[in-house]
Amino acid sequence: MSCFGVLLYVVAVFISGAFEKALTAVIQTQQTVLAAVGEDAEFSCQLLETKDVLQVTWQKISHDVETNVATYSKYFGERVNDGFTNKVEFKHTGLQNCSIVIKNVTEQDEGCYRCLFNTYPEGSFIGTPCLQVYELHEPVVDVRESNSTEEWVVSCSATGRPAPTVTLSVSQQDLNFSQYNTVSVSNTNATFTVTTTAVLSGSCKHSTQVGCAARVLSAPHREVTVTTPDDDDDGLDEKSNHINFGSRTLVILSSAVLLFACVAALISVWLRKKSQSSQSHRPVEMNDMAT
Repeated sequence: MSCFGVLLYVVAVFISGAFEKALTAVIQTQQTVLAAVGEDAEFSCQLLETKDVLQVTWQKISHDVETNVATYSKYFGERVNDGFTNKVEFKHTGLQNCSIVIKNVTEQDEGCYRCLFNTYPEGSFIGTPCLQVYELHEPVVDVRESNSTEEWVVSCSATGRPAPTVTLSVSQQDLNFSQYNTVSVSNTNATFTVTTTAVLSGSCKHSTQVGCAARVLSAPHREVTVTTPDDDDDGLDEKSNHINFGSRTLVILSSAVLLFACVAALISVWLRKKSQSSQSHRPVEMNDMAT
């Protein structure tokens, strides 16, 4: 590398630290990046105006402290700083367009990141995308009969961070939900469990599909669907369960009787052999010898 190139690099670093300008108008980037826990998050910045860029620097901002994450320059290529080598990697490198990926995001990765296009002599053009990490687990639906034959009690729980929004739905148009009740519980791991319960009213004699959707922020929702039991099927199931219970009882009783008979036979054989053995070892009496 020429001395002139090294000089330009030093000047760029000096400018980024001492004469940094908040020139954000010409940077195209995401305002907020949403990523679920365990997923990868991508940040990209594009300099819309052609500038003489010497280096692109990525920084993480935490509690107003700026930490250099990675840099890219024409002379030194890609460089990921210590502490981020297993966390951050470049996806696209360029002096006008650059992007990085944060792998397997956690709560600790949440915050804002800066992309600085260090130019000479104008200074640094800055973009500041922010990462928001969320967590959302699959909802759990419970459907049970109400005291009324025309009603079902539907309950759905979803756990996430921040607190998720839980929505119930039903496929059959002549059915409707009422008496909504929503409870939110804060968990020790900073997540929230939200449970929504409602009464499904209408003609519930036939099975119908009940859905539950859980949402966090503007991230993709998670939804599950269950089918309510059919009244006719319930009767068949109860009858079948009764028959199965009777069959199991009969088998158990038969097995017990057979086992008792086997044990009794073994005891009888053992007593008979013991009696025979005692008779064969009986002492000979004097009358027997005289005879």
